[in-house]
Amino acid sequence: MSKDTTGDVLELLDAAVAGMGGQNRPGQHEMARQVTHAIDEGQHLLVQAGTGTGKSLAYLVPLIHHALDSTKPTLVSTATLALQSQIVGRDLPRLLKTLKPKLPREVDVALLKGRSNYVCLHKTGGGFPEDEDPGGVLFTMGEDRAVAHPSPAPTSPMGREVLRLREWAEETDTGDRDDLVPGVSDKAWRQVSVTSMECLGAQKCPVAAECFSERARAQAAVADVVITNHAMLAIAAFEGLAVLPDYDVVVIDEAHELQDRVTGAVTGQLSGTVISAAVTAARKHTSASVEELAQAARAFEKSMEDVPSGLLPSGLNEEQGQAVARVREACRVALSDSKPEPGETADGGRQTARSRLMAVLAICERLVLAPDAGEVIWASRPSSFSPSGGYSPPDETAPATLNVAPLSVAGRLREGLFDGHTVVLTSATLAIGSEFGPVAGALGLLGPGAPAWTGTDVGSPFDYPRQGVLYVAKDLPKPERGTSEAQLDEIEALLTASNGGALGLFSSRRAAEDAADAMRSRVDFPILCQGENSMSALVKQFSEEPDTCLFGTMSLWQGVDVPGDSCRLVMIDRIPFPRPDDPLMTARTRAVAKAGGNGFMSVAATHAAVRLAQGAGRLIRASGDRGVVAILDSRMATARYGSFLRAALPPFWSTTDRSVVLKVLGRLAEQSGGQEVQRTARK
Repeated sequence: MSKDTTGDVLELLDAAVAGMGGQNRPGQHEMARQVTHAIDEGQHLLVQAGTGTGKSLAYLVPLIHHALDSTKPTLVSTATLALQSQIVGRDLPRLLKTLKPKLPREVDVALLKGRSNYVCLHKTGGGFPEDEDPGGVLFTMGEDRAVAHPSPAPTSPMGREVLRLREWAEETDTGDRDDLVPGVSDKAWRQVSVTSMECLGAQKCPVAAECFSERARAQAAVADVVITNHAMLAIAAFEGLAVLPDYDVVVIDEAHELQDRVTGAVTGQLSGTVISAAVTAARKHTSASVEELAQAARAFEKSMEDVPSGLLPSGLNEEQGQAVARVREACRVALSDSKPEPGETADGGRQTARSRLMAVLAICERLVLAPDAGEVIWASRPSSFSPSGGYSPPDETAPATLNVAPLSVAGRLREGLFDGHTVVLTSATLAIGSEFGPVAGALGLLGPGAPAWTGTDVGSPFDYPRQGVLYVAKDLPKPERGTSEAQLDEIEALLTASNGGALGLFSSRRAAEDAADAMRSRVDFPILCQGENSMSALVKQFSEEPDTCLFGTMSLWQGVDVPGDSCRLVMIDRIPFPRPDDPLMTARTRAVAKAGGNGFMSVAATHAAVRLAQGAGRLIRASGDRGVVAILDSRMATARYGSFLRAALPPFWSTTDRSVVLKVLGRLAEQSGGQEVQRTARK
């Protein structure tokens, strides 16, 4: 392939846009040009592309062009299942159909997820033991579950789910959980799936030839373009496992989520319950003696009795360290004693038991080595929730769980992701102002030995100063815990002026519910609240009813795409700083301060800036959209870090004058009413 491929790529992009009935968007050509150059030169690229740029096409076309001549697959990684489904189910099929006359051959696309996302045919065929309490899974047999039921039929909701899953397993072509409609509970799904540790492996499993997970991996190995997710990238980078095909180029969409998704994927947990489950499985399915492990579990629980929830800044104390080391050694002995004899037939029960032992052993190793491995340890306990779903502090009387996670994922991503591959990272929110440094540093692209990279912002097709207003309620008191009466009065005034059509983004479930309850008694239009129905149903109703409002938490900050006048007001109750008791954020803040930096700005403020930009981005989704982003946190106007946070937001026209914004909302409400009359007339 010629190094000067930009012209060919842009010609394909123009053909795709025209064939799909669209039009070239500002920034789309520039992004495609930058992605093509990065692939040709083998240079990492961070590209910020505002909402409406058409970034999916801007990176898919260069990827397809490259994949046609490459001997290795190219990857696209997403943070969310929604975007993954959009690319696989809509964007790529439409694009390939449009470009087919211009491509020299068919482009093979594969979707690849973790093993537990696929139904296990060996498990549905009885090759694995069911989870604990098998009698409650499919059949309800009264007090005596050992009595055979003369006419087995599921009588519990979960039993019916599992029966439907087993029937579906015989019909599905993919075995992919996301292809099952309607879905099932996590507990039911566990009855028909296995983790990577539980899997017998292709060499031992009697149904390996039909295995959905193995088929997906085989298809990915020979595909041109593979769609996967950030968790799979994390496993490949941190654990060195061959869960992905040998690729040369990867585009990471929703890249602002990469650090958190990678951290979540590699966070480990150890509790007395987890150890006891391993003991029970080993007793039931192996001949290994696990009495020492059972005693070690009790010693571990005792060592955690008086440990408060939160960060353990000095790591494990002496008693905890000895308890974890004892569990580790007992696990090693049990694993050695439970090995199958040479030539012995694969046993799903034994494999399940050994997988649990291996998981406990791996976490113990990490906990023991954490101080030298740059990992953070904290204790957690289950939080209790009120009937309304509100958050309560952890129950300090409950048994504690030890958690371990990397203080930073930068070094491992540098080695496992950026080394040997060309990486393109893209999102609508990668830079704060024009600065890519905060995101680049968190991912391993700054500091000694960091690889070369380029950052570019291709802008947005929207005229933000004309389409949107940023209102900061500077006269409100500084937010305290909960929702204040002054804040509720402000919300009422804004909603009344706009006559609804508002998306309320709140920092907690309790805050969203309190605000929804209060507004229902103060305004005449419908107020929907997250948790009252499925997210898709709530968003659908919100988008179809111009005066309806929708209140919710973090999933709404990033997951709502409602163009038009149904979303003419976005309210943000407070700056989305991390929780002050978040142990990992606390540890990272302290580490930056210890190194001489500003921990608050590098960690908490950067976290808040990216999420604010995501939330504010819900307002303008199309060129005809108009509206107001109202931030009900006076610190945006009064605190020194306010300018830093505002730099991350789209360049709306801004004001702190309440009377001005109420007039703006009133005009928007009048326009919405007129458009609704026209819609009704057309019907």
